[in-house]
Amino acid sequence: MREDTRFEKLKTLKEIAETLNEGNYVKETLDAVLKKLLHLTGLKTAWLFLIDEKGGFELAASAFLPEALAYDDSRLLCEGGCYCLQQYRDENLDRATNMIHCQRIDKAIKMNRGDPEGITQHATVPLRDQNKRFGLLNVAAPGKIHFNREELALLEAVALQIGTAIKRMRLAETERKNVLLTERNRLAQDLHDSVNQMIFSLSLTAKAAGEMTNNPEVCEMLEFIQDLSHEALLEMRALIWQLRPQGLEEGLGAALEKYAEVLGLDVKMTLSGVLRLSPAEEELFWRLSQEALNNCKKHAEAELIHVNICVSPSSAVLEIEDDGKGFSYDPDSAIPTLGLKGMKERTEKAGGTFHLESDMNKGTKIRVVLPCREKGEAKWRK
Repeated sequence: MREDTRFEKLKTLKEIAETLNEGNYVKETLDAVLKKLLHLTGLKTAWLFLIDEKGGFELAASAFLPEALAYDDSRLLCEGGCYCLQQYRDENLDRATNMIHCQRIDKAIKMNRGDPEGITQHATVPLRDQNKRFGLLNVAAPGKIHFNREELALLEAVALQIGTAIKRMRLAETERKNVLLTERNRLAQDLHDSVNQMIFSLSLTAKAAGEMTNNPEVCEMLEFIQDLSHEALLEMRALIWQLRPQGLEEGLGAALEKYAEVLGLDVKMTLSGVLRLSPAEEELFWRLSQEALNNCKKHAEAELIHVNICVSPSSAVLEIEDDGKGFSYDPDSAIPTLGLKGMKERTEKAGGTFHLESDMNKGTKIRVVLPCREKGEAKWRK
């Protein structure tokens, strides 16, 4: 190997290590590292699967995918199974391995999804730290059908760095979430102890002052202040609930029933299915339901709201339907309010679908469907 070539490789390896050591967010860090890895090895494309303990996977990063794999937001890399994933689940992959024929490329060719750009095979490298497996790194180049021992050893060295960095970033993300939760709890407590009590005192003061005067105009004004402070108190309690939901540890259904009680809404809850929601799915359904119930309270003038949650092996479904005044909505047009837009964006970010139905004086129905991650399947992330 020429001295300048060796120096260039060592320099790139150093850059990869620095990127992994300094990165704080998994996707952004891995996207950058894959590009540096391809520059280091002279290969054409790479993609990386993160795989959970149940075998569910997600496409966490990719670089310079051929047209056949990049088609439709890389959907063929996000769905179904393949040989390398099966080998990983069967615990037959413990080191960098030459793979024969990429089944996803074969499928793309059969479906006429674009040009594979000369790529038919790839090397597969398991991602791990010293004790735990995280996923797979796949690398390929046009016409390349074999990786020598030196190439595989280099890929293993980089994969070990990636696995260690993923573990560090996940721990950091958990710490950030814990800090955020602690701060939200502190803010909720402060609002309860200060602003909430001040509003309550204002309501009592207005009521007491009204009993001390016979002036009709003053009484009317004090009554208005009392009503206004009562509404502000309900708003404050709802805000505190949003920051620190009470009862979520008892389950999503219990938390929603208590929240509806705080808002003064009549909610009929239906839960079906035998599978549990993951913490992320439960958090998403909680936030979406909060927004929907707030809309029912503030805008819909609904008397009854039905909330249905159904969890099956293939999906988790949340439906919220009210008998309120509704609004004119065309499914082919943009969603009319920021709150509903936010719900749609939250859902799609989690890989789900958001459906909205509404018409004047006919109420509103929201349906959210999340695909459950099963063995051999993954959430399609756009």
